[in-house]
Amino acid sequence: MDVEVVGKFLSTLPEDDDHPYRTGPWRPQTTEWRADNLTVVEGEIPADLDGIYLRNTENPLHPALKFYHPFEGDGMLQIVGFRDGKAFYRNRFVRTEAFEAEQEAGGSLWPGIAEPLSLAKADHGWGARTMLKDASSTDVVVHRGNALTSFYQCGDLYRVDPYSGETKGKEDWNGGFPYACGVSAHPKVDERTGEMLFFNYSKKAPYMHYGVVDKNNDLVHYVDVPLPGPRLPHDMAFTRNYAILNDFPLFWEPELLERDLHVARLHREMPSRFAVIPRRGGSSGGQERSDRGIGVGEVMWFEADPTFVLHFTNAYEDGDEIVLDGFYQGEPEPGDDGTGTKWQRAFRFLALDRMQTRLHRWRFNLRTGETREEPLSENISEFGMINATYGGEPYRYAYAATGKPGWFLFDGLIRHDVVTGNEEHISFGEGVYGSETAMAPRVGSRGEDDGYLVTLTTDMNADASYCLVFDAARITDGPVCKLQLPERISSGTHSTWVAGSEVRRWRETDSAAQAVGL
Repeated sequence: MDVEVVGKFLSTLPEDDDHPYRTGPWRPQTTEWRADNLTVVEGEIPADLDGIYLRNTENPLHPALKFYHPFEGDGMLQIVGFRDGKAFYRNRFVRTEAFEAEQEAGGSLWPGIAEPLSLAKADHGWGARTMLKDASSTDVVVHRGNALTSFYQCGDLYRVDPYSGETKGKEDWNGGFPYACGVSAHPKVDERTGEMLFFNYSKKAPYMHYGVVDKNNDLVHYVDVPLPGPRLPHDMAFTRNYAILNDFPLFWEPELLERDLHVARLHREMPSRFAVIPRRGGSSGGQERSDRGIGVGEVMWFEADPTFVLHFTNAYEDGDEIVLDGFYQGEPEPGDDGTGTKWQRAFRFLALDRMQTRLHRWRFNLRTGETREEPLSENISEFGMINATYGGEPYRYAYAATGKPGWFLFDGLIRHDVVTGNEEHISFGEGVYGSETAMAPRVGSRGEDDGYLVTLTTDMNADASYCLVFDAARITDGPVCKLQLPERISSGTHSTWVAGSEVRRWRETDSAAQAVGL
């Protein structure tokens, strides 16, 4: 492995830090690395694995002003690229406006999502709450060859070179970016059309917007999606012709919100609501009707059992119905039962087993307005990924994480077959924690599961981190290769895969390093 340190940052976190999401498996990195020809510990890098895996996760350099929540640390991209049977690694902080300001100040300037806004030391901020730090640390997608990082509660999108990790500035969509509300994490890229669909939300009416960016990077559609009040949507889905948004009964308590206190509570007497909107439709609607009964341009709302959903896997059209799959929470507001450590009790809202997250299916009939729903699995899992070329289309496989009981840590992987109901499970092993697992179709792929699963692990036993590659069709065979990274990285979450064929200059140079301009 050819390794070079390209950046080092000063951390002001306390040496005796006992916060479980800044220590142990979540210990942040302070060094940026460039590594070529990664060492193969086991197996062999497949010659037909060609492209880049990117993961975005919180990586704090400074203590919170009062109480740190693991959704708000500085964004850091982890990058592993594969080409010609070799692999390279890069990691870089996302140089957001807030990151640069706190670097200059030498400490935190903005309150987090678990802190009062009155603690702010800056005169401006971001997010649905306002006055939040936009760490751009939640999600990453690739659109038109640029990686775009985003923040949990809305903010700017940052353009990042998917090869080097270099931050290239804020995305502006040729002057069309909605800076007033920003964009929520989890915009969706339709690989069939080249469009990117997104939403945002805020504390001001109409409380939600929906938009479409075309393959030329122009904002071509942006409409209101009125809600009854401020809500906390986190994800969306799409089909060939529709986008699916949501209004769940877990939201900021209105009476407390009037005092600028942001306390989310589950309103069990209220249903879940799903908005089905034509991809170029708007809330104002029109008189023309489609052959399915929904007004062209209209939002059609469907009610379902009360829950909260962090993430959806996919959606598609089936006759008169929209089929939506995601992770239903059996207990969106887990109570404090007095068990576990103080940290487990404080962060019980992050543990998959406490939230009882299971793969679930909703069917929305566009002609009758009826909703049907059913569980797809009895097993606890979340953070599901699919073969992205099947986004918005009928599909069969979802690859989801399992969680360590009581903690926000991924200890294994489930391959869900949503057609037959069959499941395959693997464990990463005691003390080993993974990341969201991206599906990478092999070069010349001929089927939905004809490819590889890529993830990064934090191995507390070896004090090291690895990139694992599995055959997507046979995960129980174990990894086909295991690559060592330069140092142990923090445990992490959201990821994406971009094929080499979608990467500029990928085949115009003799090496991947040259292709990325390094």
